[in-house]
Amino acid sequence: MKNIHTYISFFLIVLMSCYTTGQNNEVTTDFSLETTQTEFEVGNLIELKFSTSREVTPLLYCSSSYGSTLITPTYKNKQLSYKIPSSVSNKIGVVRWKLIFEKTSLSGTFIIKPKEEVSSIETYIGPPSIEAGGKDYTMLVVIPTDSLDNPLSENTLVQAKHQFLNSEINDEIYTKNLIAYKNIYSQKESGRILVSSESLETNSKEFSITVFPAIPIDFKISASRPHDYADGNQITTFNTSTIIDKQNNIVSDGTYVTFFITNEKGNVLKTEGSTINGIATSKMIHPDYETQWSIKAYVDGIAESDVITLNYKQVIKDFDVVFSENNREIIIGPLQSFMKQIIPDGMQVKLLIYKNNSLFKTETKTSFEGLVTFYLKPDVYTKDTYTIVVKTAGIEKTLNSKTLW
Repeated sequence: MKNIHTYISFFLIVLMSCYTTGQNNEVTTDFSLETTQTEFEVGNLIELKFSTSREVTPLLYCSSSYGSTLITPTYKNKQLSYKIPSSVSNKIGVVRWKLIFEKTSLSGTFIIKPKEEVSSIETYIGPPSIEAGGKDYTMLVVIPTDSLDNPLSENTLVQAKHQFLNSEINDEIYTKNLIAYKNIYSQKESGRILVSSESLETNSKEFSITVFPAIPIDFKISASRPHDYADGNQITTFNTSTIIDKQNNIVSDGTYVTFFITNEKGNVLKTEGSTINGIATSKMIHPDYETQWSIKAYVDGIAESDVITLNYKQVIKDFDVVFSENNREIIIGPLQSFMKQIIPDGMQVKLLIYKNNSLFKTETKTSFEGLVTFYLKPDVYTKDTYTIVVKTAGIEKTLNSKTLW
């Protein structure tokens, strides 16, 4: 019985010894943040210090909008010192940190604020051209930044300046969400707007915005010509009135104008011109037969002119047709103009040859010194009887039953 009590006593002593040893192995480590500052200026040294109950060197995990990093501390006199690297301290924003050691859950945040000085001003403006009239606008966007290229804090004052014609305007705007912006509207006049900005005595460079005239309104056209004869030689010149927009601004140089010319047969000719100082000019050679032209001009899809009418008189009243060399050589002319002068070279003459009441062939030539000569080759026109029609300057002559041999 005595031995049983001895064994029980021994077992209890061993059990208590094991319990004491387990307690000694579970030594806890306490950490405490000693740095009380939670806001730092960008670019300055940032150091977080912790007190510790024993010599351990846990890593500090830091995370910001630019990325994450792990920092190794230095240990001295039961104090841990973590120096935040420049890749983090040179960028503004909120930084979150967490001490990584076993079951330790110590964490927190600090804020890096921008410097209250402007090193440069990032300026963006667009579109670079707008329309006159007061409805169109360009937007100025300004981002004041410090020497480390960080945007300045909220509500930083920015002076937005612009000059147009005789007016100079200075608007006070403030940064919001790291930027400041201003809509600059056009005025009724066309011209050029000069834009700049200033913040904390730092100025941006100058920007230029072009204010173009608005879309043109309807306009008038006119025509000038040396005479009103259809000689197929002289030039008729078409001009627009000064084309303007609804604010009376002259349209931009190079505005494209198309003149459509419709004759009495419904045929359409087209000629184009571009504006210089608001006026477009184009030319068209006279017709070579009596006709009437109706002319109308368009700025495609935008504006149009009134309609003007021009009449062209018949310039050639009559002409001779002479046959020779077995009726194979045909001389037409002389072709005389309105003062009986020889028509300028280049008048078109057509020869239509009919055989058995069907068109056999058409020959075309232009005049030289008032005459046109055709030769009907034997290998094309065999010996036979033909009907020959001569057309020029709107005149038509028919020569029946001409025998070639």
